[in-house]
Amino acid sequence: MPKAKKKPALDLNPHRLGGGWADSVQTSLRSALEDPRLLGDALPGDSWAAWRALLLAAMGEPLQPDELEHFRRLTGRENPPTQRIEEFWGIIGRRGGKSRAIAVLIAYLATLCDYRMKLSSGEIGVVLCIAPSQTQSQIVLNYIAGILEGSPILAQLIRKQTSETIELSNRIIIDVRSASFRRLRGQTCVAVVADEAAFWYSDESSNPDTEILDAVRPSLGTTSGPLIVISSPYARRGAVWEAFRQHFGPAGDPLILVARGATRDLNPSFDQKRLDREYERDPAHAAAEYGGEFRTDIEGFITSEAVEACVDQGVREREYSRQYEYSAFVDPSGGSHDSFTLAVAHKEGKTSVLDLIREVRPPFNAEQTVDAFSSLLREYKCYTVWSDKYAGEWPKQAFAKCGVTLEHSERTKSQIYQEALPLINSGNVALLEHSVLRHQLVSLERKTTRGGRDAIDHAPGGRDDVANAACGALVMAGERPGDPRFWAPIEYPKMGIV
Repeated sequence: MPKAKKKPALDLNPHRLGGGWADSVQTSLRSALEDPRLLGDALPGDSWAAWRALLLAAMGEPLQPDELEHFRRLTGRENPPTQRIEEFWGIIGRRGGKSRAIAVLIAYLATLCDYRMKLSSGEIGVVLCIAPSQTQSQIVLNYIAGILEGSPILAQLIRKQTSETIELSNRIIIDVRSASFRRLRGQTCVAVVADEAAFWYSDESSNPDTEILDAVRPSLGTTSGPLIVISSPYARRGAVWEAFRQHFGPAGDPLILVARGATRDLNPSFDQKRLDREYERDPAHAAAEYGGEFRTDIEGFITSEAVEACVDQGVREREYSRQYEYSAFVDPSGGSHDSFTLAVAHKEGKTSVLDLIREVRPPFNAEQTVDAFSSLLREYKCYTVWSDKYAGEWPKQAFAKCGVTLEHSERTKSQIYQEALPLINSGNVALLEHSVLRHQLVSLERKTTRGGRDAIDHAPGGRDDVANAACGALVMAGERPGDPRFWAPIEYPKMGIV
């Protein structure tokens, strides 16, 4: 019996592991995925076949006939790239294996590609992964660490690991960060991976996905590294939608590859019965979450132009004036997750004027916050404050201890936003210069429910605490509840509060 051929030993020198785009390719992605000493156990079996085809195509490697079939079905293109692409956008349904696939690609780019010809002496290259939140970024980092540690060769490259980084001995750092464009400048990236970019949210920007991607593209200029964006779809706006609209199919830029697939297209082992139940429960939601379809039932609510036209530039707060009667609105919070917000407004003719906004972000002491807000309310002679009908009883009791009556508005949050919209669009609102308010207003979404009604709320992962309080105060400005105490001080002898 002839002896089995021995596999050639791999060079364990970390500086010779791989080649990359700077020199010749010494370790291709296909070789790595087929070798159990490298990434052979990372995406194994038929259930990962579609992902392997997409990642190989993104790296410009030739595809086999079965892989070519996956490629054509998911990209709408007949022929795969003949070279590594500059940008890859994977628009994939939930539970479609995105986090695992993205971690494998990061492990390959960080360990099996040689960037020495692109980096200056002593310069460190960064494989940057941006996720919607710190929690999500740590999930991705754990995947990457597990993949590297599962390889007897790649594990040798790990020099140091923290909660955000894996430092390798080949002058490469894998860095995972939450989505914030202020933290992404001033580094040399060999690759940038954007995880769930359709769901990035920031109080600093109404379009953080575009701003963040624009901020990191220059960091790839030195190395000509790839930008990889993998996300579930959401509304028909933002960077993910624009990439799909412009580059999906044969008419797209050859160096920008866009793939779209449902959950079971990329993860055929996912339970079909569960999918059926999700589609029965909410077809529009399931089509986006699991079907890879952009939602058609969601649209922006207030335009940035309408908001900007109502802002009194340079005015961040207005003092109390005895000629006006003031209304106040709170969006309460217990102090562990959401912000606790307060807004005060008054009416001047047909114009609702915003006077004050306060936001206390968690963690905080809720009772101390109520006490501080009550002091502000007394400055504006507001002895009653509104909240929406879902605020519960605890805020009533807390404000009552401070001499302030909390009244629940009969309007829901959606109704408050719907009444605020014509005020803003007609210019019958005077807003303060407040960046968080501006971004939260512009980020509000109108969704059509299954019953045909409109629901106004923040986007997934977003917040609207400041917008809720401000719109509530503007809508309620000039309104009085039936209680005659509304504009009269309430005496609490035991507490000495007037």
